[in-house]
Amino acid sequence: MGKLTVSEDCNGIKGLKVITPEVHGDNRGYFIETYNYNDFAAIGIDCQFVQDNQSASKKGVLRGLHSQKQYPQDKLVRVIKGEVFDVAVDLRKGSETYGKWFGVLLSEENKKQFFVPKGFAHGFLVLSDYAEFCYKVTDFYHPNDELGIMWNDPDLGVEWPIPEGMEIILSEKDKKLLSFKELANV
Repeated sequence: MGKLTVSEDCNGIKGLKVITPEVHGDNRGYFIETYNYNDFAAIGIDCQFVQDNQSASKKGVLRGLHSQKQYPQDKLVRVIKGEVFDVAVDLRKGSETYGKWFGVLLSEENKKQFFVPKGFAHGFLVLSDYAEFCYKVTDFYHPNDELGIMWNDPDLGVEWPIPEGMEIILSEKDKKLLSFKELANV
């Protein structure tokens, strides 16, 4: 093995994993294996990913916190250009860490990946001038299945690393997300 380094110390929230792949670099550049079913299954990520997505965003864009109702998705996320602060919030009813969040810096430099299992809300804030974000998911996109929590909900208390003077840019959809208390009643 040795191809992946895994941290499961994610603020005590079980299921989340920060993965650092082995990077092979020389004077030409680098090579990394970003996904290998056998290696990921060996670290407890035994999923069938069915769709890959990629987004591009400018500095200050905050996407999330998103989840699904009937068709939950496991997500394996990474940044291929730029830098983001990525957040997962435990929404698993009955979980001892329900409502707790964990955030990790993902960048083209650190090449870390973040595994977010089903039952979590997910979002990220772009810290660099531009970022490209990739993610694998275990279920297809169902547009009528979305739900989410406001990024700045005081009951969650996510500590976004917002530099002074940064304008937060939200989609119209994300401006209308629920509070954590409202979501608990859905």
